[in-house]
Amino acid sequence: MSTIKDTSLTIDELGCSVSFADFPEDVQLCVLSFLTPPEIASFACTSKRFVSLCKNDGKLWFSMCDRRWGSKTQIKKWGNGKITYRILYQTLSDWENLIGFWRQGGIATSPPLIFFEWGPSFMTGFRVSPAKDGTYGVVKAPFLWMSLSPEGQVVNFLDPEGRTEISEDFANSKRFKFAESDLVPVNLSLMGKTHFVVEEDMSFGARRSSSSVSGRGDDGGVGEDLIGTETSGSPGTSPDQLVVEIYQYFANRTSPGGDRASRRQRRREKEKQARRKLEPQHFVKIVDCSPTPTRPLQGLWKGIYDDMTLGFYLVAYDDIGGISCQKVCDSSGNFCSFAHVIRKHPVFWTMDTTFIESPFSPEEENLYTSRIHLQPTAAADHIHQHLPLTGNKGVSRILCINFSHDLAIPYLAGTTTNPLHAQGRIWQYWDGTFGFGFLQDCFIRDLKHVAKNGCLLDTAEYLL
Repeated sequence: MSTIKDTSLTIDELGCSVSFADFPEDVQLCVLSFLTPPEIASFACTSKRFVSLCKNDGKLWFSMCDRRWGSKTQIKKWGNGKITYRILYQTLSDWENLIGFWRQGGIATSPPLIFFEWGPSFMTGFRVSPAKDGTYGVVKAPFLWMSLSPEGQVVNFLDPEGRTEISEDFANSKRFKFAESDLVPVNLSLMGKTHFVVEEDMSFGARRSSSSVSGRGDDGGVGEDLIGTETSGSPGTSPDQLVVEIYQYFANRTSPGGDRASRRQRRREKEKQARRKLEPQHFVKIVDCSPTPTRPLQGLWKGIYDDMTLGFYLVAYDDIGGISCQKVCDSSGNFCSFAHVIRKHPVFWTMDTTFIESPFSPEEENLYTSRIHLQPTAAADHIHQHLPLTGNKGVSRILCINFSHDLAIPYLAGTTTNPLHAQGRIWQYWDGTFGFGFLQDCFIRDLKHVAKNGCLLDTAEYLL
């Protein structure tokens, strides 16, 4: 909605002029709640009469928070209801981009997928991995808890044990009195919209007594120039720009000055390292983690791997019109590092994105009906069955995949005397899911959504 620049609204049909000030206050607040903070500031400049209205925290800023996040979290419970809604609006605006899937950089020693979701008065990041119970289940273990204290401070804790019971009282100020012994206080620093770093907060004890709203400007805090910016770090940020942002972030943490100041800084860093329980962890957002009408295969999926364990697949559309699929991690504890996953053999890759529509030829029907569907063992009603091509649960359309390592990964070209060239099919079902298989075998791996509409599907209990 554009900024209100003039408080005079003309109604030509009635031939009269109506001032915005003539509307009842509840109508004014309803209209203003659609605006952004910069637009609110601009509107307040139009008249002194509206300054107090725009500063009305319990009405205007609550309405703005409730309109934007009221269906996702309990606005009145954040900070035990003791913080201003203006602070809450600023914080949730910064954190909103965290919702969704992220992947951990470097060598993964634990599930590399992180999924953020809203809680009643906090936000939680979960480590996500395939279940081992023979179903399509997904295990989510709490990893990061984020909330606001009654004083308006950002409080972030990393949970090494993944304890779900913490969620009951996490936002309660009493929790913060002993959380330090159970959890690891951390800073979460966002760089743009697609990268963040989690570091242990070595100054947490000192900051608890301060009145800083969100740690902005603190050593290692969430800087205002790093979180929620609109002009940098967008999904289109190039790798070089991202490297510059990361470099500037860590460079700015170094105290300027001469050799004496540098020595003091190095000494403090060494002391912090000696007390540190957690090494910094980097995460990159999976921007396209769900299908769209124009990219129906895109996103994170779950299905059977070659060793018959449940695993995750990531399907992506590239800039030249191709589709590629990579393995992410499986339920046996093998985690694929995203740092080198692009150098692993793709599960399938194709440049031909044109689907074969119904009716299908007898050859295509035989190719599908003669195959065995590979699903988790608990899905006994479908596994090892030959399903019909058509029907309510049948195939809506088919995509041919021409898989070639030489074509998909140029650095592998010429490394083998018998390059793998295999043709196969992707069968998209009427419910939006799909299965894939290759002509040299007789199987179809049926995939299902990992998440839908911002919620994880088929979640299983996490056991310590």
